[in-house]
Amino acid sequence: MSPDDPYEADREPFLPTKILILDGSLAGRGGNTDAVLNSLMGRLANRCTPEVIHLATDARNAEELQLQIASADGFVFATGTYWDSWGSPMQRFLEKSTHLESSNIWLGKPAAVVVTMHSVGGKGILSRLQGVLSTMGLAIPPMTGLAYSMACHLAMSAAAADPGLADFWQLDDLSVVAHNLVEAATGGRNWKTWIVDKADPARLWMHNR
Repeated sequence: MSPDDPYEADREPFLPTKILILDGSLAGRGGNTDAVLNSLMGRLANRCTPEVIHLATDARNAEELQLQIASADGFVFATGTYWDSWGSPMQRFLEKSTHLESSNIWLGKPAAVVVTMHSVGGKGILSRLQGVLSTMGLAIPPMTGLAYSMACHLAMSAAAADPGLADFWQLDDLSVVAHNLVEAATGGRNWKTWIVDKADPARLWMHNR
């Protein structure tokens, strides 16, 4: 624990903040979404107690899962992109959780959303899922939604980096997601922001060859 980190200093050591991660991707453990979640877990681990449930393979019954949800202080909802929508494990979870809408299990608890995709479609899913979660009673803290694509991952790995890439979501932005989620879960307001390209959003980036 760093004495310069008020985040940790203010927390009761015997009451760790629990963040429940619900992976609604088709692949579950070992998939691309799971790989991004592993990166997020590393950023959460020094501030809270994170736990992942892979909905595609989880064997808990509805009552056991409800107890896990009730004991959490905040959530991460994660999914891949499948034909412009979230994964069927996430859809089944949302349908089976309808009776919990507006209950204290969710009400006011913060939720982050992480979406993976090959190239496009993830941002729409991210926004729609945030809307569903808000309707259920969850709170959406600032800058806790991230859509990460294979296309962006390959671009970030390229040798010649373009300054415009700073405006794309990247894995380092998960530090902001983790910070703001736990900040909200512990009643703080010390928000962080990721890098935004403010130099010239209207600049010409398409060049004929």
